[in-house]
Amino acid sequence: MKYVDEYRDAALVRKLADAVARATTRPWTIMEICGGQTHAIVKFGLDDLLPKNITLVHGPGCPVCVTSADLIDQAVELTLHRGAILCSFGDMLRVPGNGIDLLTAKARGGDVRVVYSPLDAVGIAKANPSREVVFFAVGFETTAPANAMSVLLAARDEVKNFSILTSHVLVPPAMSAILGSPDNRVQGFLAAGHVCTIMGIEEYGPIAKKHGAPIIITGFEPVDILEGILLCVKQLESNRAEVENAYSRAVRTEGNTHARKIVETVFEITDRDWRGIGVIPQSGLGVRAEYAAFDAEKKFALTKSATHGCTECISGEIMRGVKKPHDCPAFGTRCTPEAPLGAPMVSSEGACAAYYRYRSRALEPVGGE
Repeated sequence: MKYVDEYRDAALVRKLADAVARATTRPWTIMEICGGQTHAIVKFGLDDLLPKNITLVHGPGCPVCVTSADLIDQAVELTLHRGAILCSFGDMLRVPGNGIDLLTAKARGGDVRVVYSPLDAVGIAKANPSREVVFFAVGFETTAPANAMSVLLAARDEVKNFSILTSHVLVPPAMSAILGSPDNRVQGFLAAGHVCTIMGIEEYGPIAKKHGAPIIITGFEPVDILEGILLCVKQLESNRAEVENAYSRAVRTEGNTHARKIVETVFEITDRDWRGIGVIPQSGLGVRAEYAAFDAEKKFALTKSATHGCTECISGEIMRGVKKPHDCPAFGTRCTPEAPLGAPMVSSEGACAAYYRYRSRALEPVGGE
């Protein structure tokens, strides 16, 4: 298939892996920020092709994984106790809150509906004018334009029974938080190409300069990822910390200006609580005051629960690159996709789910070293 198969070419993949080995003289730790990249790395065994002194760690680039437990509780409250139709993408249904997940809420009588677009939720609101309809708006910058469009569409058509429960998070502040953490081990980043397709790459330059960490914008196929690793290693070896766009077939420096304008019309930057990590200042998107009528948190006067989480789950350390899934004693035993302790074992982009699906414990020693 054109534009896919050529980025999975085995000979080119091996050639790039050999080039990384030749370029490497010292140990380096590189984080891929996106869950899609994590799954590609684990699925195709890309880290096994690299020299032993290159360590890949997995970032918080799974929007389902970083959605706080109190927001899950609010979604459950909306459908079980407020009588709302709760629309969501399917991967949110199994994510544990402080209490129950949305799938359990549905089993207990909550009206939870899986949709494929926030615009579907607007349609459901139009078809059910006597019911409140809430879309669980989760995601990074990539999904923000469509979620913003749902609000603009509802406002235009005066769909007053529609609102969104917002859990949008932003990549650059998370990268800064990781690099500034006392236990940070990340020396370079592979940044998510789809986020940069929307937002551009200008925000990354100051981060690379401040922390001395190269940032390579790349895609999600094996060739993309290994090319990004090679560029990152070359910068690290030459003591450079710059932003390079290795995904130019999709990413422009300025991003998608039309999509950015739509996002900025509906959303404003706010602090956000990242599950397992904590509050990162200016790392989220909240609904602007002009569209407060479509903000479920304000519309229903929702309160936040006391987040306790699972003390056994080490997802925060995994998503900060401090540990890997196999470092968790519960991995594959007390924590499985069927009975997850934490969100990274649930989501199709979660690091724990990737390791569980593609690797047995025997394939990688504890710590991944």
